[in-house]
Amino acid sequence: MRLIFAVFAVLLANFAYAGDIDAKVEAALAAEGRPEGDIARDRNRMPLQTLQFFGLQDDMRVLELLPGGGWYTRILAPVLADNGEFYVALGTGRVRENILPLPGFDKIRVLETSDNTRRPEGSRHYVMDEFEFGVEDLDMVLTFRNVHNFGEEGRMRMHRASFDALQSGGVYGVVDHTRRHMERDDPENRRRIDPVLVIKEVQEAGFEFVDYTDLHFRADDELEYEVGRRSVSGNTDRFTFLFRKP
Repeated sequence: MRLIFAVFAVLLANFAYAGDIDAKVEAALAAEGRPEGDIARDRNRMPLQTLQFFGLQDDMRVLELLPGGGWYTRILAPVLADNGEFYVALGTGRVRENILPLPGFDKIRVLETSDNTRRPEGSRHYVMDEFEFGVEDLDMVLTFRNVHNFGEEGRMRMHRASFDALQSGGVYGVVDHTRRHMERDDPENRRRIDPVLVIKEVQEAGFEFVDYTDLHFRADDELEYEVGRRSVSGNTDRFTFLFRKP
């Protein structure tokens, strides 16, 4: 009987904790001053459900890669501000300029990896020089719609650096636009990537494949057109994968 009560108490505590995380994410989504353009994408990007799938907790040490304009940065930073640590790295210029100066975002830590990403003239992909994040024992590394931007060498450098920065048991979450399996490069799939290739390469970097979710499956994306085209923009089919460092 005592064992039953103990198990019930643990389950109840975990449920309450999960609810607290959900409330923090929802509060970040509803924050005053959040750009209207960001809010308009909530329905499609489903941030609460996505972060639930990745297993986000508010006491984690989390790194977001290539944060771009900071869409997820504005959500993750307040959730982790009190009990966790939040880092951004690679392509952080717009976050530095537009988000760090805002009230409540001063705890974001920008990792200095130098200007090691660039797109050579005429190249389809960006390239990435060797680098280290300079942090260890992270709980989670996340990247949203970025892997497709790099050739194989750059992708592997990013995956391996993420592996090195995580503690054993730490997780790596990847979201990106879906390309047909084994489809050759063409002008319409430049910002898409084969999900099978991503699994293969991330596993080669040392990770274990844990799970996937169909949250961002879109049956009406025919995987035929560039993701910026009006017919698919904001409604692309995306794969969402979770990996773990052994």
